[in-house]
Amino acid sequence: MTMQYNRRNFLKTAGLFTGGLAACSFITKAMTNTGTSFNDLKTFGLQLWTIQDAMGKDAKDSLRQVSTFGYKQIESFEGPKGMFWGMSNIEFKKYMDDLGMTIISSHCDINNTEAFEKKAAEASAIGMKYLICPWIGPQKTADDYKAAADKFNRCGEICKKNNLRFAYHNHAYSFTPMSDGSFPQDIFMKNTDATLVDYEMDIYWVVAAGQDPVEWIEKYPNRFRLGHIKDRKKDTAPKDQDASCDLGKGSIDFKKIAKLASKNGMQYYIVEQEQFENETTLQAAEKDAKYMKELDV
Repeated sequence: MTMQYNRRNFLKTAGLFTGGLAACSFITKAMTNTGTSFNDLKTFGLQLWTIQDAMGKDAKDSLRQVSTFGYKQIESFEGPKGMFWGMSNIEFKKYMDDLGMTIISSHCDINNTEAFEKKAAEASAIGMKYLICPWIGPQKTADDYKAAADKFNRCGEICKKNNLRFAYHNHAYSFTPMSDGSFPQDIFMKNTDATLVDYEMDIYWVVAAGQDPVEWIEKYPNRFRLGHIKDRKKDTAPKDQDASCDLGKGSIDFKKIAKLASKNGMQYYIVEQEQFENETTLQAAEKDAKYMKELDV
């Protein structure tokens, strides 16, 4: 069955943080804040949301094609077939091994504690590094964002035994000032324990909110450990939320950002694209891989 989702609607209906701040489990692993990265940008990943339609038709063949494009890492998401696309965690890892790729992380629902604990154990068993909350939605007050930060801390503490890390993936709302001028992202950063909580900077959404990714990376070194490499069409109005494009065709200077990010602790660079023109999603993923291979930082 082909999966055709609207990104934000999917995240909302999946219950990722709606209905209150339910308890959850995430996994944590102590990391040293060296300010350096082991990733030289040549070992880049793909967020499978980019090719979600192809994955829905034939996950194994889609992953096989992705491996031929040069991707070495995969970030999954939790769709109708789960994080492992109808396979068990062990089966998925074996298939990744056969293709010469590694599943590094996955976005997933964090609300059901018992279900999440199972996901955490499965992820840990195959050596994944992260489980990531992709969405909480705009909150009404600063206290609501503080409550979310408290939840993130609890998640890290509860799941430390599973040897994974927890991270939160931003959208534009956390980089958009509230009525008092404060930024939700600042609230997250100041109210989460750096030994427990990391962040995945979706660079596209930072730019869409009118912010400079470099300034935020420098402001919070070693907190943004993962990055979504997603370009934004040139001359796009701020109100246009859905304006991603093939890497290199947009307005974002990834060379500048990645160079600074690598010096400040970013370890994983994960390609994502959500809008496509006159191409299939797999064709776009191939073009994006070519851009990453040629990106000299």
